[in-house]
Order: sequence, then C-alpha cells, then structure tokens
Amino acid sequence: MSKIFVDACFGKETPYTPVWMMRQAGRYLPQYMKVRKEAGDFLNLCHDPKKACEVTLQPIDIVGVDAAILFSDILVIPNEMGMHLEFIQGEGPNFKNPIASQDNLDELIQGEEAANKLTYVYDAIKLVREELAHDKALIGFTGSPWTLATYMIEGKGSKTYNICKKMMYSNPCLLHNILRKVTDTIKIYMEKQIQAGIDVVQIFDSWASAIEPSMYDEFSWSYMVEIAEHLKEKYPHIPIIMFPKGVPAFLDKVYGNFNVFGVDWGTPMSLAKEKLGDKYVLQGNMEPCRLYSKEKTTACVEKIQEIMQGKRHIFNLGHGILPDVPVENAIHFIKECQRVSKK
Repeated sequence: MSKIFVDACFGKETPYTPVWMMRQAGRYLPQYMKVRKEAGDFLNLCHDPKKACEVTLQPIDIVGVDAAILFSDILVIPNEMGMHLEFIQGEGPNFKNPIASQDNLDELIQGEEAANKLTYVYDAIKLVREELAHDKALIGFTGSPWTLATYMIEGKGSKTYNICKKMMYSNPCLLHNILRKVTDTIKIYMEKQIQAGIDVVQIFDSWASAIEPSMYDEFSWSYMVEIAEHLKEKYPHIPIIMFPKGVPAFLDKVYGNFNVFGVDWGTPMSLAKEKLGDKYVLQGNMEPCRLYSKEKTTACVEKIQEIMQGKRHIFNLGHGILPDVPVENAIHFIKECQRVSKK
C-alpha cells in the first residue's frame, strides 16, 4: 500500500498535501505526559521501546497526522559514544564530560560500535512498525553532526555557542575531528534505523543559525550532505528530509542528493519556493505560535497553500510544537491543512 507522505516526499501527485508536526509526540498531549510520568524521566522513556512506541503512535490516533516520527532524542548518539548524558529539571540536557581536547575525543567510541549500543531505538521502530497503519509513514531522525557537536563541546544548550565557535576559529582541526567521528556514527545509526523499518529520514540541524553563512557549508552542511548521499547510495527508496533552522541566507547554496528541504518559520515560503522549489519538495513552515489561535492558524495554512498550490509540498510547522498548545488547536491545524489542499 502506498503511503501519501512517502509519495509526497518524492514529489508525486497526492489526494491532498500530507501534514505532520515536529515534536508532535510530546508534552502538549496529556496522554504523553501520563506515559512520561510512568517512565520516571525523559531518558528512561527514550530507553523503553514499548513506551517509546506508545508515544510515537499517539499523534496518529489523537491528532490525525499523516506520518509518525519516532520518539527518541538526538543526544542518544553522543551518550552511547561514551559521553554521560543527564536531563536536569528546568535546565535540559547536560553532559558531564564535554569535549575540550583531542584526548577527550579519543576516549569516545564511534561507528558500528556506538551504533550497536542503540538497540532500544531499533526495538522501538520494530514495535511501531507492527502497530502503525499500513498507509502511515514512520519517520526516523538524527541531529546533524554540527548540532550534536554543539552539545558535546558546550556540555549543554547554549545561547551564544561561544565555546564551539572559539574552537571553530582557533582549533578548526579538532572541531572537524569531532564532526568526522559523529558523522561516521550517524551513517551507521541511520542505516540501522532503516533496516529496523523506518520509511523516511529527517536530519535536524537545529543550531544551523549559530554559524556565519560563509562557514556553514564547511562545518555543517557538507557533513549533512555526506550522510544523505551515503544513505541514498544504499537505500535510494528512502526519502531524506534536511531541516537546517535559520539559514535563509544559505538558500542559494543548497545542494546535495536528498528529497525534501524543511523550511523554518523565519524563512518566507515564497523565497524558499523561488530558490529551491524546482530542486526539492518543500516542507513547512507555519510559525508554531500561530497554533495558539485557530483563526491565525487557518490564515497561515491558506497563505502557504496559496504559495505552494498543493504541489511539491508537505505541511508542517517551521519548528516544534510548544508544550502549552491546546490539543484541539493542533487537531484544527491538521484538518485545515487537509481541507485547503484536498483535490
């Protein structure tokens, strides 16, 4: 059975424009919060295949999206490479042993050895695959090497990325060595996700905007493209979505063998269509805060549809849904996307 989301990723004609939301398996759903409470904490939830499966499927049943995205976290990769991850209440992710030298990096494992430790992710995929409706796609994902490196070097989230960027300008060799080790691990990790049963890969570069445009290709995009091309060579039937957040200045320089370009809410959809619409299917890009108003949601969905005309497009938010969005407003967004684009 064909999946509307997969067809749309390849630019095929679909009955309507499919829609999903980044962070759709998350805190805005009371059902998710119940399972998370049962798990004890966020990392326990990531490590429990049955519970990860349950929360992955919730948005399909409750909100009505056209694709499920695997519940996990981008930081499970560096954690299994040998960094010590914890989630601190009110502060978010924290690594006890941030990388400051080549010696620190040499202590980490990589590639097949690290990817083999992520069995709980592959087990969750297999469980979701068994329960997910045959016409619904399952999206697997990874953070980009640069985004993962920011956490590995800073030790936690950052507003300035000054430790990373100091390394970029004063010790670029070390930064490239970190990016290389992470890239080689991501390749195997995503292969194993595909083998476990995902239909689509999305690569998130959440902190793309931290890099000045003239250096973005060297320290981020080229590594993302390398991962995409590695996967395409082995699995050409698996569509790949690239989502670099906050890089409108980079649109003219986008290249690579992938299928869908995720457009963040700060990039005009019309500009993305002008620059990239002939080369890639576009995904996005409603400002997530519009979900607080059904009226503003409808207005934006209609505007995006007017620009894209239901062609070479996937509806989504321009970043993740926020925790205090009413569930009924999320459902409204999904129904409006399907309404305005129905052929």
